[in-house]
This record gives sequence, structure tokens and C-alpha cells, in this order.
Amino acid sequence: MKRKLTTILVADAQGYSALMAADEAATLERLRRYRAIMESLFERHDGRQVNTWGDSVIAEFPSVVEAVRCAVEIQDSLTGENRSLPKKQQMWFRIGINLGDVMIDGSDLYGDGVNVAARLESLAEPGGIIVSGTVYNLAHKQLAIAFDFVGDQEVKNLDEPVPSYRVRVPGPNRPDEVLPEDDPAADSDTANDGHAHQPDTDPSPVARGAVFIESIWGWLNEQPRAVRFSAFMIAFFFAINLLFGGIANPWFIFPAAPFALHLFLRIRRERRRLGSGGDAGASRS
Repeated sequence: MKRKLTTILVADAQGYSALMAADEAATLERLRRYRAIMESLFERHDGRQVNTWGDSVIAEFPSVVEAVRCAVEIQDSLTGENRSLPKKQQMWFRIGINLGDVMIDGSDLYGDGVNVAARLESLAEPGGIIVSGTVYNLAHKQLAIAFDFVGDQEVKNLDEPVPSYRVRVPGPNRPDEVLPEDDPAADSDTANDGHAHQPDTDPSPVARGAVFIESIWGWLNEQPRAVRFSAFMIAFFFAINLLFGGIANPWFIFPAAPFALHLFLRIRRERRRLGSGGDAGASRS
């Protein structure tokens, strides 16, 4: 039996049995839709769906960095889907990621590499992501994402514990942080537990600026080299304009226009591709 080193992503739905007991048809349809979203994101990040069983999904990636990026995008996308649903109908996934040696049997993968990813998935919060130490070591310097060390985790059949890290997914991505838009409680300062909560204060301009810069940097890291080059040239012309001409004389618009047009066309084409990919994935399910 052949073996290889690969990055394994395991996703599993929280409380799937209870959702099925409440409404089998709606739950199955929602699971299919969420799997179609995952499959389209797997393909976008050069991943491959290996297997599914019940409410679980296994995928592999040649790149550790792309696996983590994909997991973050999955949780962001599913949070958006859950936001429009009543709390009892929301379907939240836990995700575990590991880089390890696996055995190949046809299109399926087996071995400790898969077992570690499954163990990490079981430790994640609903809507959360936990990665192994090997994934963290290779990914944290390449991503504008924060990680929190959650300790060494025992894994069945392994002699040594696995160092584990929680990925800080931007925005609300847990059931207790997201309320459906049509829920009256969304406009109330009182949560479902009956305790009053102080309203969130607006972040400072510096904090908002830091979040904006981090989001732009993360987006650029995900883009092809041509897109990054166009964005760099626009920023370069703007900086020269600001230094030597001042913002009152925005001449940078003219040399930056071709690069801005290139960015616009690439972003529009990518959105169209993702939209058609999602529809195709849904029809296959």
C-alpha cells in the first residue's frame, strides 16, 4: 500500500442527530448545500474531497497554507448561511487540520494522519478550527491570522501528545455569537440567558484601521501574482502622488487606471466563477 505526506481537513456537524430528529428533509437539504459550498472552496484552494460519511467531510490539500485559508473561508461562508436561519435550524461545523503521513487505498486515505485531524476536529468549538503543531509551524508566518495554543492533546494509538492551536476566525462564527437577522433578540441588549449585556462600544479609529489593513493584506495573499502586482502599482502611484503632489492634485488616477481596470476584471471574473461553481456543486449533490 502506497503512502504519502499530505494535509488532511476533517469537518463534522454539531448536533446533527438532533437536527435530523426535528426535520429530516430540511436538515438533509441544508447538509447538501453546505457540502456544496465546502466542495467549491476545496477546488478553489487546490484541495480534493476524499470522502464523506454521515455529516462528516474529509479533504486533502497539497499546501498547509491553502488548507487553513480554505477552513477559514468555509467557516465564514457557513456563518453567513446560518445567520439567516432560526437558531434551532442552524448547522455548525467543527474543523480539524493535520499534516501527516497517510496510506492510500484508491481515492481514500487512512492512517494516523487522518486520525489526528479527526481528533482535533472533535476538540474544536462549533464554528471553530483547531490545527496540529505541524500545521501551525508551516502556516502561521504565511497568514494574517492569529493562533492560540490550546495544549498537547492525546490521540489514540499515538505515544506522544499532539500540540494543538486554535485559529482565530475573524468575526462571529459560533452559535452563541450569531443571531438570525429576523430574531427580535438581535436588537435587544438581553441575550437568551436572561442576563443583560452592555452594548459593544465602537472600536477606535486606530483599531478599525488595523483591522482594515489586516483584511486587505489577507486578501492580497490569496490572490495571483498579477493581481498583487496591480495592487502594488496602484499603491505606489498613490504614495508618490501623496509625497510630491498632495491629495489635492490626484494625478495618480491616470497611470493607475489600467491596473485598477485589471483588478476590477479579475475580481468580477472570480466572483462569476465561484457563483457557477457553487451552483454546479449544489446540482451534483
